[in-house]
Amino acid sequence: MNPALRAAATGMMAQQTRTEVIANNLANVNTAGFKRSRAQFEDLLYQTIQGTQVVGNAEADTLPAIQVGRGTRLSGVQRLHEQGPIEQTGRNLDVAIEGDGFFQVQLPNGDAGYSRDGSFQISDQGVLVTSAGYTVQPPIRVPVDSAELTISSAGVVTVRRGNDIIPQEIGRLELARFANPSGLLNLGQNMLAPTTASGQPVLGFPNDEGMGRLQQGSLEGSNVQIVQEMVEMIAAQRAYEINSKTIKTADEMGQIANNIVT
Repeated sequence: MNPALRAAATGMMAQQTRTEVIANNLANVNTAGFKRSRAQFEDLLYQTIQGTQVVGNAEADTLPAIQVGRGTRLSGVQRLHEQGPIEQTGRNLDVAIEGDGFFQVQLPNGDAGYSRDGSFQISDQGVLVTSAGYTVQPPIRVPVDSAELTISSAGVVTVRRGNDIIPQEIGRLELARFANPSGLLNLGQNMLAPTTASGQPVLGFPNDEGMGRLQQGSLEGSNVQIVQEMVEMIAAQRAYEINSKTIKTADEMGQIANNIVT
């Protein structure tokens, strides 16, 4: 097969994958705490047609090697953790992280999961949980007779009980940081899991040791920029078209060569 056909085919597959990543970003433009991803590519092996040559003698000019590339492939999909916009909701169980850190929750299998989505709820047992029902860690139990729940920027959770005037502290939210948050594994449902690439979590309280601060009554929106994604989509489409044009041109050149032989 003509090497140009293979190289152009890898280019089309690369742009198809790039489009899939862009489509997922746009699909989650309204997902709380969502972080956009970006497809990255690398070139494949090169065919060396002619090696390095010395013209005349060792003190003369050296001609570089002649190499022809054989296409591209996906090298990774990087998640970009820029801060998303803080959107006010007015709901006292909605909490946004402004800065670094993730909420820690307990998954059904007992493992720890991490999320930027702070749309919490209170379970039938009075425990603070995520919208998917996962228990926030460390567990915070809200008394049944609570009249008002407040979450400070430092993560302190207080409630007013009955006719009490002075709020009572019932727990404190913790955050987790990672050396490489882009290395976290996506689990769906706004959940991430640690991997060897992300490193082990470092736990701490909001506002302490570089952790972000909390903002009650707000949620962090998706950091997807629609205009930027549309520009990326147009660029991917144009690259896909030019690679398909390369395949057509290589095929036509092959037909011309066959006609000469016949």
